[in-house]
Amino acid sequence: MRLDRVTAFLEETLDLDSFSGDSSMNGLQVEGAHDIRKVALAVDACGESIARAVRRGADMLIVHHGLFWGSAAPLTGIMASRIKALLDGKLSLYAAHLPLDCHPEIGNNAQIADLLGLTEREKFGRYAGVDIGICGAPRRPLKLESLRRRLAGVLGSHVQAFAFGPAVVEKVGIVSGGGASLTQAAAEAGCDALLTGETSHSSYHVARENRISLIFAGHYATETFGVKALGMILEEGLGLRTFFIDLPTGL
Repeated sequence: MRLDRVTAFLEETLDLDSFSGDSSMNGLQVEGAHDIRKVALAVDACGESIARAVRRGADMLIVHHGLFWGSAAPLTGIMASRIKALLDGKLSLYAAHLPLDCHPEIGNNAQIADLLGLTEREKFGRYAGVDIGICGAPRRPLKLESLRRRLAGVLGSHVQAFAFGPAVVEKVGIVSGGGASLTQAAAEAGCDALLTGETSHSSYHVARENRISLIFAGHYATETFGVKALGMILEEGLGLRTFFIDLPTGL
């Protein structure tokens, strides 16, 4: 299948035009193969994910964290090595950052909300011009520790909880990755707890004074869902073969 057809499908599916404020250069970042048969998906564009994609015969690598952010980066050092590996391997690189965090069906936040069985969902948390968080209610109220253990089992990561809010959680906010800066927004949305990836010193007192609990489940662990779900969409919608490259960081 032609590369331009795949990218057009991705841009429509992920609604890239709605995320012009994202610091990530979403979309096709490096043009390699023009005939796409096999697609690799990973959280991060790095030397190892590129090497594994090439070894397994992928024509395209789709990632959540691409190579280009904000201003132009010089092609030196590891950046030059990564670009060379992509071009030598004839591997096209495509990135989708915020579009894969907050897509209403296949996004990281929506997928985690599905796993937790959240109902009465609402968007919250304005960031880069869009509301990126999802909040909702468990089918039945959960004790914070029960929620923490459930997440640890589902995500397979170390999950840390700071119990600043009610002992029983009736409304949960979810912002995958580095979403602790939206603690105040989660409190204003009426959440009893905010689930995100990375810990944040600056969010500690904001959460404590707002009486909202914080749950940190790992940046990587909370951001594998979107790319995996996107792989299924590519298989079903375009008939492409896909595989996921798992490179957990423990962070």
